[in-house]
Amino acid sequence: MKKILKVIYILTLFTFVSLTIFISYFTIKGYNMYKEALGKKTIKEMANEIQALENFSKIDELPDIYIDAVISVEDHRFYKHKGIDYIAISRALIHDIKNKDFSEGGSTITQQLAKNVYFSQEKKIERKIAEVFMAHKIEKELDKDEILELYLSTSYYGDGYYTVKEASIGYFGKEPINLTDAESIMLAGIPNAPSIYAPTNNFELAKQRQRQVLKKMVEYNYISKEKMNEILETKVNIVN
Repeated sequence: MKKILKVIYILTLFTFVSLTIFISYFTIKGYNMYKEALGKKTIKEMANEIQALENFSKIDELPDIYIDAVISVEDHRFYKHKGIDYIAISRALIHDIKNKDFSEGGSTITQQLAKNVYFSQEKKIERKIAEVFMAHKIEKELDKDEILELYLSTSYYGDGYYTVKEASIGYFGKEPINLTDAESIMLAGIPNAPSIYAPTNNFELAKQRQRQVLKKMVEYNYISKEKMNEILETKVNIVN
């Protein structure tokens, strides 16, 4: 019995030490990646660069229902966390372990902004850690509305559109503030998978995604079920 306990103790200790080394190694690599990226461009420089874009949009130039839709489907605790949503990360981790597909990352809007402007889309552990460091830094220097504006002007909407204004004009032929509720919801769902949900690629899939976004909005009490059904029945016209 003592021998068995000793073996268990040694194995446990070995696992703990190995895990500590593993975490430390990638944390250091991620931190160095974060510092290198920040050394090339500060948060303020990044923000100024994006805000200077011709198609940059301020929050007050976007429909309220569009903002609600983005928050609902991308990061419903956006205005409550400080860059990292540990509840979402834990839930995503459990999902990934169960399904063995690692399809969910639990990234916040701030993390997605960090990835969009500072790092590649490559799925590496050190990049994810660097993204966390950068998200904390972004939250320290910018307010929530600024972060959301920057995110919406650095996300890909398909068909070569990289800002919400470009996508609004490109898909619907109008400025974002003039979007209908149905158009706003459809647009909010595209960045999750632009090649799939761009309405010019497959309108039926875009409608399915619109329904998913609406369900999230109902779940988080942004709209009623009656409003959801009303929007689903509204015709959406694509201009190209």
